[in-house]
Amino acid sequence: MTVIILLGLLMGLLVGAVASARYLRQEIAANMGPRLRNIEQQLEILRAEVNLATETRLAALNRGIDPRG
Repeated sequence: MTVIILLGLLMGLLVGAVASARYLRQEIAANMGPRLRNIEQQLEILRAEVNLATETRLAALNRGIDPRG
């Protein structure tokens, strides 16, 4: 009798732990989404600025002008 009760308790604990782990994983993933989009936007801005600087330097070199002064 006590073995059946203990087995039921252990199974309930296991099911609860699995449900908790799933919920936590979903919440962590949902929390990371906005932060990742923000980082992606910042990287895109940085990439655009580097491209602009590179193009400006290349155009100045092609004209034979030293853009540094």
